[in-house]
Amino acid sequence: MSGHSKWATIKHKKGAQDKARGKLFAKLIRQVEVAAREGGGDMASNATLRTMYQKARDASVPTDTIDRAVKRGTGELEGVRYEQVTYEGYAPSGVAVIVECLTDNRNRTGADVRNIFTKNGGSTAEPGAVSWQFERKGVVILPRHVVEDDLMLVALDSGGEDLEDQGDTWQLTCRPTDLGSLRSALEEAGMPVDSAEVTLMPTTVVPLETEGDARRVLRLIDLLEEHDDVANVYANFDIPDAVIAAEASILVE
Repeated sequence: MSGHSKWATIKHKKGAQDKARGKLFAKLIRQVEVAAREGGGDMASNATLRTMYQKARDASVPTDTIDRAVKRGTGELEGVRYEQVTYEGYAPSGVAVIVECLTDNRNRTGADVRNIFTKNGGSTAEPGAVSWQFERKGVVILPRHVVEDDLMLVALDSGGEDLEDQGDTWQLTCRPTDLGSLRSALEEAGMPVDSAEVTLMPTTVVPLETEGDARRVLRLIDLLEEHDDVANVYANFDIPDAVIAAEASILVE
């Protein structure tokens, strides 16, 4: 199991972003707006909007706030126009990084992202330089108490592709187009879903054997994630469990 997957799961389970809930809400609302603008406000025909709407609700964003974001996206309400832009680069130790942003000022965001990379031992790269090392997948996280056999039965009938034991959670992957139906099937079967989203998963990983290497990479990732315009950060590192546990304890102090 990838150390990066475990790191992401711990951050989710520990509520690391709760300290900046306002910032998290703002990022999710931007994603809803862009999804509505690009695919329309009808969730029945806009799978991306449907996924982002549910992601916002999972994070306890109020329904009326999400609805206003949809209306801004479709032009029913006035608002700032955000565009999607993606940056690629390398963290220390040659770790591949993809940064997805939603911004109203491409030049500002690009300069900020480049500065974060260069000031923290990394570098930006040309489009396509690292994206080939990732594949887009739907990922569902469920609590570990869900019975594996029952989970597999529902998953196999609903588009599930791979199931991983992550200690206190299950990670179930599927094709992005199957995420909505898979989540619905799991919930209809009485299985609680901690999170469900479309993400980029690395096809190969870079092992980071020392605590120093791991912390340098994690610092860069965290600084990117903290930027207001950054929606998602993906990387292909693998780090030891001991380092993950130590960093997770710092997150919740």
